[in-house]
Amino acid sequence: MNSLGFDKQPKDTRVVVAMSGGVDSSVVAAMLHDQGYQVIGITLQLYDHGAAIGKKGACCAGQDIDDARRVCETIGAPHYVLNYESRFKESVMDDFVETYLAGETPVPCIRCNQSVKFRDLLTTARDLNADCMATGHYVQRVMGESGKAELHRAADFDKDQSYFLFATTQDQLDFLRFPLGGMRKEQTRKLAEDYGLKVADKPDSQDICFVPTGGYAGVIEKLRPHAGQPGDILHIDGTLMGQHEGIIHYTVGQRKGLGIAHAEPLYVVALDADKKRVIVGPRAALARQQFGIKELNWLGEGSHENHIRVKMRSMQEPVAARLNADKALIELDAPYEGVAPGQACVMYDGNRVLGGGWITKN
Repeated sequence: MNSLGFDKQPKDTRVVVAMSGGVDSSVVAAMLHDQGYQVIGITLQLYDHGAAIGKKGACCAGQDIDDARRVCETIGAPHYVLNYESRFKESVMDDFVETYLAGETPVPCIRCNQSVKFRDLLTTARDLNADCMATGHYVQRVMGESGKAELHRAADFDKDQSYFLFATTQDQLDFLRFPLGGMRKEQTRKLAEDYGLKVADKPDSQDICFVPTGGYAGVIEKLRPHAGQPGDILHIDGTLMGQHEGIIHYTVGQRKGLGIAHAEPLYVVALDADKKRVIVGPRAALARQQFGIKELNWLGEGSHENHIRVKMRSMQEPVAARLNADKALIELDAPYEGVAPGQACVMYDGNRVLGGGWITKN
């Protein structure tokens, strides 16, 4: 059994590596090639990268494609660039815009993994007769007692990306490999240096790839002209507090930039897209102990677990909860202030990812 779990020699095992041009996926390609696997690097061109060429910290931009190509040249592996712009716009960018217009807060990186990367690219990998597809994500794929592949948090909790992969299906998980899941970031950078990769000191991606400047409202208005329609800012007690220039400029939990004066700190507690209203209130009004979810993806054994732990934000530690699958409802053991419609709720049993869904308004 080789290191990727196949009963054959590495030289007889073909691996497609999804390469973003960053240090993580570059090390995966170099490491697997060094171990003797048949490595094929594939980078996706996901959007019109003209404005982002040379911009560090934005995945799959022009410079990143060049970086991935040079890594493959360094290690002696073939590299291909696939133009997935139309798929990316339809599955990720349009969803991003519509979610904001509905008064919710999207997580486009999850949608990208769910659709373009783990659906479309994975299909391409199979078409190339690959035995598996490897990525640079910091998560662990563990074979359970039942013989089924399980998704677990990374060994380095500070870099764990399991929150962003909750929508991975069992069929996809069977085909995927995550060689960095048991490593720390400093080990990855050290390997990049050892392999002579020029991306060894390249900064990690920080921004949403198609919003390289962080100005997401401008992207929304470009894709949907007149999206920023004005409306009222109301206190939860019904008091008119002021006017806004579009709910796309606000997210639940936001405190800064409200443009209103009040004796106590105010937060955005809800967004009413139909009436174009931003609802504000004290911090205590953010607390929720129950919320709905949709598009539940389940990776657990048998029926849905009742007592679980959940994350509503990527950097949050899991908190105790109960899942009522029949009603698509999450009931937290204690109120929590970071629950925003449109975000993901990811469910855990210890370090194992049981699945997750998208938080709804009701």
